[in-house]
Amino acid sequence: MAKSRPSLFLERQGYRQRRVRDAARLMPFLGAILWGVPVLWAGPGPYGIATSRAMLYIFGVWMLLVVASMVLARWLEPDPETEPTDGT
Repeated sequence: MAKSRPSLFLERQGYRQRRVRDAARLMPFLGAILWGVPVLWAGPGPYGIATSRAMLYIFGVWMLLVVASMVLARWLEPDPETEPTDGT
């Protein structure tokens, strides 16, 4: 008789936790890309963006990153492999 193979698919909860951890790891890169956008905007002139708008954009991106990180942190569950043990 043929041996039964283990499933190739991960359990749903474990898969979701890994994707949330991946998203949390990508947050700094997303922030760097979004903060770099004002550099690409046109300089002063008739079609340029005012510095005040650029500062509002940067503050808005910062707030978005804070809120997104807070949501991701709430979704994350502690990893039993990296949890500190009390040593008793």
